[in-house]
Amino acid sequence: MASGHEDTFHHVRDFPYFETSETIGIGMEFTNKYGDRVFGFPLPAVQLPLWGEFQLTKFMVLQVVAGLLVLVIFRGLSSRLKSGEPAKGRWWNFWEMLALFIRDEVVRPTIGDGHHGDDHGDGHGGDSAHAAALGSHPADKYLPFIWTSFFFVLFCNLLGAVPWLGSATAEINVTGAMAIVAFGAVLIYGTAEMGPAGFWKNLVPGMDLPGPLKIVLVPMIWVIEFGGLLIKHGVLAVRLFANIMAGHTVIAVILGFITMAHGAMYWMVLPSSILGQVAIGMLELFVAFLQAYIFAFLATLFIGAAIHEH
Repeated sequence: MASGHEDTFHHVRDFPYFETSETIGIGMEFTNKYGDRVFGFPLPAVQLPLWGEFQLTKFMVLQVVAGLLVLVIFRGLSSRLKSGEPAKGRWWNFWEMLALFIRDEVVRPTIGDGHHGDDHGDGHGGDSAHAAALGSHPADKYLPFIWTSFFFVLFCNLLGAVPWLGSATAEINVTGAMAIVAFGAVLIYGTAEMGPAGFWKNLVPGMDLPGPLKIVLVPMIWVIEFGGLLIKHGVLAVRLFANIMAGHTVIAVILGFITMAHGAMYWMVLPSSILGQVAIGMLELFVAFLQAYIFAFLATLFIGAAIHEH
């Protein structure tokens, strides 16, 4: 297998240790293939424990860290809001703003209130708006899952911006497991709303067809729709994985230019490579929020489709 500085995808792989300057070969005594010394400070590798056949890996630890960050931050925010007073301070206002954005701009508009026609001049639209303002919107029962998904993905993404850590969402097995959880949520919420038989029957939209034609077409459409349901969640996993992995790979490639240069070229490549990495890093911060939003939005769409009749 290629060594760390030769493997383009080394930066986004999972390992049974946390990488340091020593494990990726960038230390005071490291030289590139032209004999030039490369700056850095060697640190020992942080090896993770092995229990029998179970190996703890870096991405496992980072997922726990992301989960704990979500728990600590929102336990703190909820304790400040339970009195009915607004949260004070930029730190708490920032997280409250994100949570309210997901609620008011994603979950409630996408899933709806479940009462068709309530806001079309029949006198009930005001009641619906008033209920939403009081936090009793019917779609709010799906908020815990969507909020958890959004902030967990966000923190997993943001941890990749910390040196020697990484983004667990750059691993297809991690995003695949998250897509399976989203699929499970769709099944649970859809079954609870439509009933066990109604959920599966709802995969096929209502069609006014002659009897013989209906007997032939409905099973075919059901198979296509069921396949589409699986594919949509598969795409949910691949989309997140590909976008996060691509960004980190670009960063690794740009920094790798430093070790490829030599002589006077080295000092020309060094600042441009670092500035390029900083620029891509700023873009990655945007992508971290964007991909968390997309994951939450698509999960909300899938839930909304499962709980409403076609």
